[in-house]
Amino acid sequence: MPLTSLIRKIALLLRGVRTDDEDALPAALDNETVRRLQHVLSCNIHDRDLFVQALLHRSFPQRSGHANSSNERLEFLGDSVLNLIVGQYLYARYPRALEGELTKMRSRLVNRKALAAYAKAIHLSEFILMSPSAAESVGKGYDTIIADTFEAIVAAIYLDRGFSAARTFVEQQVLQAIAHGAVGTTDENYKSKLLEYAQSHGLGVPRYMIVKEEGPDHDRTFTVDVLLRNERRGTGTGKNKKDAEQVAASEALEHLP
Repeated sequence: MPLTSLIRKIALLLRGVRTDDEDALPAALDNETVRRLQHVLSCNIHDRDLFVQALLHRSFPQRSGHANSSNERLEFLGDSVLNLIVGQYLYARYPRALEGELTKMRSRLVNRKALAAYAKAIHLSEFILMSPSAAESVGKGYDTIIADTFEAIVAAIYLDRGFSAARTFVEQQVLQAIAHGAVGTTDENYKSKLLEYAQSHGLGVPRYMIVKEEGPDHDRTFTVDVLLRNERRGTGTGKNKKDAEQVAASEALEHLP
């Protein structure tokens, strides 16, 4: 079956039309799923075929012998679009930063860990099309799969709605991730700074306490309080305990005299 035929069959299923090869297609992709995808992306989808391909992990088409129909080409394009959008954002946000500083900041915002954080924030994994065996054995490759899919989705938005829509989507994900401590533009160690401050002001050693854990095992979110002399001075959330502690320490430093 040619690539266009495979994509057309999936698109028909998305529209609720039965095909003669439904065994090769995921039953979950109905119109309601498409509406949910539009909601998490905050944009209307015009060309459904683009987004179907953006969600196709290479394991899914390979089941039917169509490896070239995966999202890898869109991933390639999405990587370039992401770098341009994030570079433009940092250029405007930090007018005094030197080229080397901007390059480092961009790297932190478009690396695999950051892209996975953006994808997890919008629950993109719920929409990825892959073979059952791949879905059961992603293991350590989970972040790579959802990060690659996020890049492909950026490309799909760019091709479907234009650069302005892609920029709005990317900037929204980046700003929200920064605000929640999932990613950062610097490598500052706020825990060390807080420790130095606390000891120099006779406040003892900061104590970090997990107050909440949410989400499945592969996508946990931690909320941590930092205490000085048993008084809460800051709260932070993150995808792991260390990140949450850094955010809590940063908040504490903002409010200390």
